[in-house]
Amino acid sequence: MDSLSRHEDYGSEALAESHLDSDPLAQFAQWLIDAEQADIFEPNAFVLGTVDDSGKPTARTVLLKGVDERGFFFATNYSSRKGRAIESNAPVTGVFGWYPMYRQVLIEGYAERVVPSESDEYFASRPHDSQVAAWASRQSQPIESRAELENQFEAAAARFPNDPVPRPDFWGGYRIVPLRIEFWKGRSNRMHDRIEFQRDNQNQPWRVQRLQP
Repeated sequence: MDSLSRHEDYGSEALAESHLDSDPLAQFAQWLIDAEQADIFEPNAFVLGTVDDSGKPTARTVLLKGVDERGFFFATNYSSRKGRAIESNAPVTGVFGWYPMYRQVLIEGYAERVVPSESDEYFASRPHDSQVAAWASRQSQPIESRAELENQFEAAAARFPNDPVPRPDFWGGYRIVPLRIEFWKGRSNRMHDRIEFQRDNQNQPWRVQRLQP
């Protein structure tokens, strides 16, 4: 495990407050475009952290499917482990790691369901087989075998052989409303740049400060 003893130099490229847009969501959108142009694999993938009603934290990778001035949009089965956690405890975290670029974005806020029309619109944009899979999988529930899972998919595919496939009422979108967004840029000697945008609620202006690495 050579990686455990390797010491990577993250470079000399600086991140100054003046480099960032005054709107952190606009700045995030620009960094996402930068990651796409750098051919980062799945640049919209991020680690979503939740806490369930017993106080147990969990994390998993999900795909961002929208970002605007309201926040960060993703979709899932409401009955999944993350869905159940969000329904009982709205605060969440998200981490986007664009490591070849020595960049991270860290998000703290709360997740809320989007309106049904937004979920419908996004579901309709998905490939047909992805729509079928939403009906086929009882996400996060145990299953005996891969063969049984594939049987469930085939049954759902037979039920919905053609477009349009209706959105299941147990599946839809969430939006993370951010209260804290941190832009992280790796630097040499572990003297990284960290610039934080923070607000107490979504109606307040952002406060900006630099953090020590």
